[in-house]
Amino acid sequence: MKRLFLSACALLALASPASASDDPLAPTGRWSANTDGNAPTPPMGWNSWNAFNSDVDEVKVLASAEALVDKGLARLGYRYVNIDDGWWLKRRQPDGRMLIRTSHFPSAKTGRNPSFRPLTDRLHAMGLKAGIYSDIGRNSCGQIYTPDFKNQPEGSVAEREVGLYGHVDKDIRLYFAEWNFDYIKVDACGIRGLPEDAPRVRSGLYRTLNPLVDMASLGGSDVAGVRKLYEEVGAALKTRAAGRDYVFSLCLWGAGDVRTWGKDVGNLSRTSDDIQPVWARMLTNLDTVTHRALYAHPGSWNDPDMLFVGTGDFDQAHLVEARSHFTLWAMLNAPLIIGYDLRKLTPELLAIFGNADLVALNQDPAGNQAVLAYDSDDVQTFVKTLASGDKAVALFNRSAVPMKVVLTAEQLKMLADADIRLRDLWSKQERSFRKELPLELAPHETLVFRASGTRRLPNGLYLSEQPGAVNPAEDGIPMPQADPTIHHSVTPWTSTRGPGDHPQYGGWGGAEPDRAPYGLPLRIAGTAFDTGIGVLANSRLEVRNTGFSTFTAMVGVNDTGRRQQGAVTFEVWGDGKLLTRSPAKAFGDPAEPLRANIVGIRIVELVTRDSTGKTAPQPASWADAAFTR
Repeated sequence: MKRLFLSACALLALASPASASDDPLAPTGRWSANTDGNAPTPPMGWNSWNAFNSDVDEVKVLASAEALVDKGLARLGYRYVNIDDGWWLKRRQPDGRMLIRTSHFPSAKTGRNPSFRPLTDRLHAMGLKAGIYSDIGRNSCGQIYTPDFKNQPEGSVAEREVGLYGHVDKDIRLYFAEWNFDYIKVDACGIRGLPEDAPRVRSGLYRTLNPLVDMASLGGSDVAGVRKLYEEVGAALKTRAAGRDYVFSLCLWGAGDVRTWGKDVGNLSRTSDDIQPVWARMLTNLDTVTHRALYAHPGSWNDPDMLFVGTGDFDQAHLVEARSHFTLWAMLNAPLIIGYDLRKLTPELLAIFGNADLVALNQDPAGNQAVLAYDSDDVQTFVKTLASGDKAVALFNRSAVPMKVVLTAEQLKMLADADIRLRDLWSKQERSFRKELPLELAPHETLVFRASGTRRLPNGLYLSEQPGAVNPAEDGIPMPQADPTIHHSVTPWTSTRGPGDHPQYGGWGGAEPDRAPYGLPLRIAGTAFDTGIGVLANSRLEVRNTGFSTFTAMVGVNDTGRRQQGAVTFEVWGDGKLLTRSPAKAFGDPAEPLRANIVGIRIVELVTRDSTGKTAPQPASWADAAFTR
């Protein structure tokens, strides 16, 4: 394989890309994923919805807050106490001020203008933080989809419009500058469920708001319009939080192509519809994040919804399932938000929420979501690289029968002929192995270990080991598609009416570590690679460099592409300047080595360009991509 060497003159000739406004692949030299707010690690705490739905009150909120403190959970990081739907009474007219249901929150009785400030002050005095709920539309999810639930807003049509739409700056100022909240979850039912022919619109209960989101059609969603609404909230938070820390949680359930832009706008982005206390539904929510490791970073996390540990298939009688649910959320850097009535907390459930070793994996400062090392409908193996250089590995049995599995040194990116030490993070037992370790998983069981050994790349990190430092600024997908591999479960709100669950969560074909797009193997001209970043051509990856000196990779068109005219070029940029570029690579060409000096560079950008255009870009592989010292 020949190496590429370009003269200084040639490099300068290539280093004048079109402006970013003309060319989305033009390097910017900056990190574009969200860093506003305060979520360097996934937020942890409690939310009222799963335990109480909209029947929430001050007694329940304070009892949960006291349990977090008294049971030692706050010391582990469970600090956010979030009030979900059901707190509001109405929007006062004509000044538009939001009024609290003071019959349920008596401390809010502060004269003409009820205030949550006494409650947030009390939570802050306990060492906790306070969260509130709203909707990006005029009306809430409870009003539209669960009107039989308690504590629905009251009054005239205008008074019942409790969402942010048309009131963003006023409401955010109230919630953060006046009431002193630290966290807001913003749902999107109000821009989904009120077309002209909706029964509650026809009856005069609500005003129509032409839907911007179609859960059944990515093409039918106004992606730019939805994003703009959420960006308005983000801008208001930066202004009205007055320099304080805050968390902005986007709850768009994976709709509106939020996978591609949610990471750039908020601190959390929901990837799925509501979780339920049902094993199959947990699998659905899990699957919406497992292939999205590159779309989560410190400051912008994937959110498969709250924990249902303690209820239904994850209750006291199903501790194996409860531990699996918690382990998977911890490994995948999901927010650890408890959705359980903590007044009923048992020692066994406390041992799950309070497993400090699992919490440490979730809160690891490197911020790397676990990457799939093995994937099937029955068993999955997840591996994440920790800030210390150790690994965490979870082996998950999705099925209802025992499964024999094997953990290999290759999956950990460690040398097979040296000892690999494992610590079981549930049993606390220790063991070691070389090459591979046979294990047996009980039905629905997850084994999780902290692993240390001799790393295959001793003087650096593969890019697939540090997904928290890699941002797909442009991922090459020409038209968003729903992911057909996500588990199809029976949704409780429809049961088995209609044709059944269908693919609805966008992201099919996005950038992925250690896999080609669509979850396929990394392979160039017949040579397989177990490490790298797979993308569609016409993509641009931003990579944070924390003191590494050299970038290396083997690049080429992946074997899952097509024999067609045209070719792909690979470019490496550093802080906006071209460092090296490959020759044009066609399907079947052998992998080309690339190497670049990145000493002193903050942002490395990896650009692939497909000469055939944007309609059907080739799958491209940055195989063995690594930063070394």
